[in-house]
Amino acid sequence: MQEDQSTPQTEQEITAENAQTPETRIAELEAALEEAKASVLYTKAEGENIRRRAMDDIDKARKFALEKFSGELLAVKDSLDAALLIEATDVQSYKDGVELTAKQLSSVFDKFNIAEINPAGEKFDPNKHQAISMLENSGEPNTVINVLQKGYTLNERVLRPALVMVAK
Repeated sequence: MQEDQSTPQTEQEITAENAQTPETRIAELEAALEEAKASVLYTKAEGENIRRRAMDDIDKARKFALEKFSGELLAVKDSLDAALLIEATDVQSYKDGVELTAKQLSSVFDKFNIAEINPAGEKFDPNKHQAISMLENSGEPNTVINVLQKGYTLNERVLRPALVMVAK
């Protein structure tokens, strides 16, 4: 008979839980839903903040990417300005000043991996050279005869191709 008594108690407990469950369960689910909504909104806001910070960092990187390069060029500009202020009209003093300025500019180029393309006597390379004309020459065909304007590369990427004359 004890089995009969234990079974009704369990059934009564189940019935008591079920009697409270609909309203309590709805309240629990609504609380869980609100918590989930808050969590989603927080996560979304955090993601937007990260995206905004990343965009700000990218904008700053773009704006100030040339800051070091520009700073180095200021020394070259200062040398050019100083050359214009020279009172002595001696050609040699101008030549010396221009040579010094050219050395400063070359050191800036070296510092920032800007390399000169001067292909005189080399095979014509359309990736690095731009042919202006072709000339009859006793040399090997498709060889650069004359360089009209030097080209430049930045970290081995062509900034400006060299303008050249090529042998036919």
